[in-house]
Amino acid sequence: MDAELLRADMVDSLEHEAKAVIASDAVASAMRTVPREPFVPDDVLTYADRAAEQFGTRVLAPSDAARLFEAVAPDPGESVLVVGVGVGYTAAVLAELAGGRHVHAIDIDRRLVYEARSNLRKAGYGEVLVDCADGADGLPAYAPYDHILVEAAAIRPPKRLLAQLSESGRLVLPLGGGNQTLTVVDGDGERRERLGTVAFAPMLVEGEQATTLERNRTSREEHERSRQAANRRNGWEQEWIDWDRY
Repeated sequence: MDAELLRADMVDSLEHEAKAVIASDAVASAMRTVPREPFVPDDVLTYADRAAEQFGTRVLAPSDAARLFEAVAPDPGESVLVVGVGVGYTAAVLAELAGGRHVHAIDIDRRLVYEARSNLRKAGYGEVLVDCADGADGLPAYAPYDHILVEAAAIRPPKRLLAQLSESGRLVLPLGGGNQTLTVVDGDGERRERLGTVAFAPMLVEGEQATTLERNRTSREEHERSRQAANRRNGWEQEWIDWDRY
């Protein structure tokens, strides 16, 4: 079947099913326009409403991605920072909404940065700037941003990201440890909207890579503490994490 028809069917199902996740014409149009083939080359998964695995990172199912697009909802010309670009699909749809030159993206995994750049070029969104950086640091060189989307969970909003929002900017991120809530936060750190439960991997910090053998820091602490606890900061779910340092 033609890819354009598959995208249309995908969006129709996300608009009209009992638990519809697309509410705006802009998001529907953008998701109908952006091809998924460069980002999810698996014929079975490309347009299925299922998550996919690419280069050690999860590519969101279309329904989960749509929830993020509706939460961010940039207007044309508004600036957007994507923290955790992955393979680039989210950045591509946001570029369709806001304009490619207005979207910046970062990832801590250099291999994913190269992959996202390549995929975005193939999809026609090569103007999106993708750089390698620690997510909690953001990308201050191009701040302020009207919207920042974090595709990783944090216990509370990193202060450096809040500082990079414009005066009326919005930070969208999953907040929580075991139980996460998709949350919209303003520049003062006030939680303005709670948009339902989600399940994202934790934000990686300082040298952590998505392609390491074990990503769950809680389970990893037992054997790492004795070996290198003095040199690494682990335990993203623990209360003693000092996010103010980021």
